Amino acid sequence: MSPSKILFKLTGSIACYKACNLISRWVQDGHEVQVVASQAALKFVGASTFEGLTGKPVYHDLYESGKQMAHIDLVKWADLTVMCPATANTINRLAQGLGDDLIGSLFLAHDFKKPYFVVPAMNTAMYRHPATRASLQKLEDWGIRILPTAEGRLACGDIGEGKLLEPDDIASMVEHALARPAKSGGRKLRFLITSGGTEEPIDGVRSISNFSSGRTGAEFADYLYTQGHEVTLLRAKRAARAKKPVSEYTFVSFHDLDRNLRELLSGHHFDCVIHLAAVSDYSVDHLLINGEKVLPGGDTKFSSDQEITLNLARNYKIVDRISSYSRNGNLLVVSFKLTNHASEAEREQAVLHLLEHSLADIVVQNDLSEVDALSGAHAAALYVGNRLVKRVGNKSELIQAVENLILESDKIKKSSHAALS
Repeated sequence: MSPSKILFKLTGSIACYKACNLISRWVQDGHEVQVVASQAALKFVGASTFEGLTGKPVYHDLYESGKQMAHIDLVKWADLTVMCPATANTINRLAQGLGDDLIGSLFLAHDFKKPYFVVPAMNTAMYRHPATRASLQKLEDWGIRILPTAEGRLACGDIGEGKLLEPDDIASMVEHALARPAKSGGRKLRFLITSGGTEEPIDGVRSISNFSSGRTGAEFADYLYTQGHEVTLLRAKRAARAKKPVSEYTFVSFHDLDRNLRELLSGHHFDCVIHLAAVSDYSVDHLLINGEKVLPGGDTKFSSDQEITLNLARNYKIVDRISSYSRNGNLLVVSFKLTNHASEAEREQAVLHLLEHSLADIVVQNDLSEVDALSGAHAAALYVGNRLVKRVGNKSELIQAVENLILESDKIKKSSHAALS
């Protein structure tokens, strides 16, 4: 990111201390940073700290003598705006267009031709509240770039979403979002990648799962990030993480994955979904323990001395529903079909069966007999519609071939979000 004038807004969260590291980093990188803090933010970190980091006085009062036009002047001065941390209260106020403080007035005067990033930080329940979700959605519809939150232990002691991202991750995401795509013809796409295997709980320590490690999904995420695209990785909790600072969400069970997909696709514009997750065909409906019906769950552990019968319920195919979840009518779906020691005819039939029931645009078919993590072998056949268009022999070839097919797709060319920089 070339030297920029950054308008840095802070709202009242204990996470303000992390923002100090981010401000310091950007100042050291040669950027000019002007801090605007809410009165609540200054309860957590004093104005003198921000002045020491930036060399500039802190703006905090809409009615401060001699600065009544600050909400106009600062907007004109800035190249971009970052609100970090952004509390639930402030996010909801911005979405309502309230301008009775300096931060709200600055937002109402914002020039939407300039980038504006919101970095949320709050309790999990507040983050998932319908009002907050609706406000984040409204802000994104207006062109505001919403960064994800991290998962972990929060200041209140809860564990979950809502934790402020680490400063290095925030810096990387902002700088990456502003960078010109280097290797994709100037076209920056938004990808949602699913990876890893679902776990269907039996009791608190047992589950039905599969062998998926999520490594391929993580490698797709890393590669597409380096190509200049915006990437969200929805991975199983135990699956491999991306090495690049992409947005990450996690799931455990089939229903967990389905809910996350529905929320992400309906709440954000994605150009393409690469659906790599290994999804269980069945969930545990109930157990029979010594003839007594018991529901599965994480609150108990069944004794190994008991006779247990599992009754499974068939899951619907998530891949069949992905397009219907999406707010983007031109969403491109890449699906994967794994076979096990199948003949060529059986592999082709498996692909055709998948295409009959889903709206997948590209299908990657591979067979367990031709995948070897130790040797790096990862043979695959790529289909566009029902037509075989390419064969590859390893994962690197696969990832690049999939990206090329996506960029050549008519859906991507029509997508309003796939604009040239």
